[in-house]
Amino acid sequence: MAAEEAKTKMGGYGGMVSVVAEGSESAAEETLMLWCTQQPTYSQHNAFVSQSSLSLYLDACGHSLSIFQSPSSLGKPGVTGSVMWDSGVVLGKFLEHAVDSGLLLLQGKKVVELGSGCGLVGLRLLKKNVETNLKQGDLRGSATVHELTWGDDPEPELIEPLPDYVLGSDVIYSEGAVADLLATLMQLCGAQTTIVLAGELRNDSILEYFLEAAMKDFMVGRVDQTQWHPDYCSPRVVIYILVKKKSPTT
Repeated sequence: MAAEEAKTKMGGYGGMVSVVAEGSESAAEETLMLWCTQQPTYSQHNAFVSQSSLSLYLDACGHSLSIFQSPSSLGKPGVTGSVMWDSGVVLGKFLEHAVDSGLLLLQGKKVVELGSGCGLVGLRLLKKNVETNLKQGDLRGSATVHELTWGDDPEPELIEPLPDYVLGSDVIYSEGAVADLLATLMQLCGAQTTIVLAGELRNDSILEYFLEAAMKDFMVGRVDQTQWHPDYCSPRVVIYILVKKKSPTT
């Protein structure tokens, strides 16, 4: 019988998360547990999106968001962000639900989103999505688009000041990208930064590789699906909270 998972609060998220302990064995156990309990390969694919459509509409925080896609780019080598994936919708609705539940405060906070989906096929598409949705006059806050290559130094606007939250969906997709992703997360994060990552469970070895590498510099916690938006849960998706470990005192 598996030991009961330790739970705690991490960073700016007020809910209790299941702690992923350090070590390669723990990363392997976490990955095995997800595949055994959630059985992602047997669940519906693309439950919340239509990747053949030129646009999607999603209700969020009382607004109808329009998201333009580029289905024709989906089959091109190296292009993964031309359309929406379930994890992006799940993450967005999780954030909305967490705010409504009082577990998360985003108003007045600086948020950086990595790998912002429909921008991978070109920054013009991402800018179009941002500009289209900001035209709604009663929206609070602002959004800007910046190019950021993982592993490179971020532009000053991204780290001065450091963000309160860093978000990402489907950013864990290859072992080759893990080191650059973690290097960027280290540059973007301070002691008060909370990382929220959502991803589809496609490849167990890549997730295990990421968790083992991430736990060297970050505390990692998994958000139970009971805390997600009740209408946007999926056994194919997992959500993690990460916070930077404190530097040892000298």
